[in-house]
Amino acid sequence: MIIVVANSKGGVGKSTIAVHLAGYLSEQGYSVTLADCDAQGSSSEWIAEAVPNVKAVRLTSPDEILNKLPSLGKEADFVIADGPGSDAETSRALLLRADFAIVPCKASMLEVRALAQATEVLRQSQSIRKGHPKAIIALSMVGKNYSLTRDMKDAAMKLDLPLARTAIVHRQIYADAPGQGLLVRGFGARGREAGDEIRSLFREILPKRKAKSRRASKKPTRSSKRKR
Repeated sequence: MIIVVANSKGGVGKSTIAVHLAGYLSEQGYSVTLADCDAQGSSSEWIAEAVPNVKAVRLTSPDEILNKLPSLGKEADFVIADGPGSDAETSRALLLRADFAIVPCKASMLEVRALAQATEVLRQSQSIRKGHPKAIIALSMVGKNYSLTRDMKDAAMKLDLPLARTAIVHRQIYADAPGQGLLVRGFGARGREAGDEIRSLFREILPKRKAKSRRASKKPTRSSKRKR
């Protein structure tokens, strides 16, 4: 399954979600590849330190994405693609190959209303692919006491996109994690709340039809049977 984290606007937490999702799925026993499609290349550097067993690749052009993403999807249970902040053509290529899309958005009416423009490429891809990829809006960098207003729900409904109930709270630890080469859970007690909320988000939004873990589905060898 190819999951794209996409929003044509920068600074909304795409890399945070992509890297932590790759780490979360790896913890569940899945083989995971992170495709870093942002020119800055920050997520591939981050995941290499934080979760070395997750394969990281850089895809730097729309043609490279269209040509290589399907084969990456056949080699791993999950490919998590971190999209760029402003390159519409790269985003379009990602969404044309995606099975599922997560659209991070800050929790303010201005940001939610701006999604109409930010998700234009998504809607174009869904039109071409007859409704695919399915997508969900994930609120990120919200205040600790935020409330999901009726206006925000209505704005999301007009885009015909579901809105995740779980939100990622604005915490300093998310900003510190890349520089330390860690996921938030790697900070111990300090990262417990952040780790709990991000796992809760992933449990909520991941598609029901998840690929079967190759690691879990391997048949026991004769030697392993003898050991039992």
